[in-house]
Amino acid sequence: MRIGKLSLGLPAAAMSAIVLTLASVSAAAQETILYNFTGGADGSTALSTLISDASGNLYGTTEFGGGSAAGTVFELSPQSGGGWIQTVLHAFGGGPTDGANPWAGLIFDAAGNLYGTTRVGGAHGGGTAFELSPQAGGTWTETELHQFNATSTDGQDPIGGLILDSSGNLYGTTELGGAYGKGTAFELLPQAGGGYREKVLHSFGNGTDGQLPVASLIFAAGNLYGTTSFGGTSGGGTVFELSLQSGGGWKETRLANFSTSGNNPNTPDGAIVFDSAGNLYTTTYLGGFFSGGGVVELSPKVGGGYTAKVIHNFGGTNDGLNPFAGLTLDSSGNLYGTTQGGYSSTGRSQGEVFELSPKTGGGFTETVLYRFSNSGGDGGVPYGGVILDAAGNLYGTTSSGGSFIHGTVYQIAH
Repeated sequence: MRIGKLSLGLPAAAMSAIVLTLASVSAAAQETILYNFTGGADGSTALSTLISDASGNLYGTTEFGGGSAAGTVFELSPQSGGGWIQTVLHAFGGGPTDGANPWAGLIFDAAGNLYGTTRVGGAHGGGTAFELSPQAGGTWTETELHQFNATSTDGQDPIGGLILDSSGNLYGTTELGGAYGKGTAFELLPQAGGGYREKVLHSFGNGTDGQLPVASLIFAAGNLYGTTSFGGTSGGGTVFELSLQSGGGWKETRLANFSTSGNNPNTPDGAIVFDSAGNLYTTTYLGGFFSGGGVVELSPKVGGGYTAKVIHNFGGTNDGLNPFAGLTLDSSGNLYGTTQGGYSSTGRSQGEVFELSPKTGGGFTETVLYRFSNSGGDGGVPYGGVILDAAGNLYGTTSSGGSFIHGTVYQIAH
């Protein structure tokens, strides 16, 4: 049976066995705060996963702050004598002339241009897709590539970011809008005379289809893959594939349907990641044995389809709680991510950075690399995931905490 017809409905005994073999191991890793957002012109509430360039500069977005309090795009640059300098590349103005309140991270093209989305704003109020182009003298120019229309079958509220193919086409998702009001997958195609044309590839929400995609898409073997937070045959969200058809158009196939019943993990908000063997990994915000979310692996089956397996349940003793972002995979097959909360021997935490390492013979072992304190001075409640540098250090953002309580950019030495 194909997993598209199957709910993630492991019995409680099986879920318990998984938990017992994946006990959390805490490890003290050193955190360094690279930047504390003040909540003013420099930005506030960083929700995005960072990206980096060849020089080690970091780039991200903040939902609020900037001159109009509508969010920013920022760069953090390491200094030769130590420390980092933050530069606001663009402050969003909101209203009909600009986007507002970006959640997602950014991507680069080969020419060094940045692309991203804003959740709201633009001429129709449904959010925007934008490009930032570097100019001589160090400034950046913003161009709105598409303004989503909240009053039509166009998508609206693009929480996830964009991806780019080799032809310069951009792809993304919107949480709402589309033919059924439950979100879309879209493509932005560059036009010969300039500008972009939007094409809705799929409208979510028809019957038992998935609903409300909030994560970015990924490409693998020419197909697009993503998650929806809700919907599917059991209401707990889906993993889907979009395949380009020979006659044009895209066909959606649901690879997994998550269930909200029992101890099943559900509500996948994060993006997909593939390993070299074709296994697919994602996080769920809710559900699982401790109701704190989980990590799920989908393994390809001979003859087609996928087999689902829960590889970690969050919410246990000394463990994280509620992962929102997707995972990062290193060359050794280790998975890294964040949770928005957690538990320790001293009570609740403001989130955690974790590693899942494959074990000989199968399964994964979790290590809590860093636990954000309840005081908030070291940052807290990370929405975004983490990225790795060549030395294995991790970088991420927190939505709150830090010296001015408006969030941080941090490094975890690993």
